[in-house]
Amino acid sequence: MAAEQKARSTYDYILSLTDDPDVIAPIKFLREREVVHFQRFGEALEYVTDYLAGKKVFDVSDIKNKVPGMCKK
Repeated sequence: MAAEQKARSTYDYILSLTDDPDVIAPIKFLREREVVHFQRFGEALEYVTDYLAGKKVFDVSDIKNKVPGMCKK
């Protein structure tokens, strides 16, 4: 996510240096793309964080059925 912010900052800097419409248009597009990437990475991070914080339930009987010889006495 930091890379997306850095790229957006770089595009903002480039935009401050020029007044050429042929340069401004593609740079604005690239800057907007970085904003969308930042948002999507943020959503993915939130999803992963929620998943990792959730309760995990493991069914031992499922393992017993898949691993031959497990839990034999």
